Amino acid sequence: MTNLSPAAQAVASAYDDTPEKETGNHRYLWLAAALRAVAERNEYKPNMSDEMEVMFSEGWNSHRKELLAIADELEGQ
Repeated sequence: MTNLSPAAQAVASAYDDTPEKETGNHRYLWLAAALRAVAERNEYKPNMSDEMEVMFSEGWNSHRKELLAIADELEGQ
């Protein structure tokens, strides 16, 4: 495997360790699609008048951005 970040390597390794057959690098595109699907379905839109909800959404959406960054990296392989 080429130079992946630890986060992308962990996702790719989790996939590789499944009992499925190795099918080539296009499997990373499948992983990226799955990560994007999760991230897109889980955008948190807070009630902007609730300060605690806004703070929670910032953390939640930060994790969402990390998922999208991993998907970008996997698609680049």
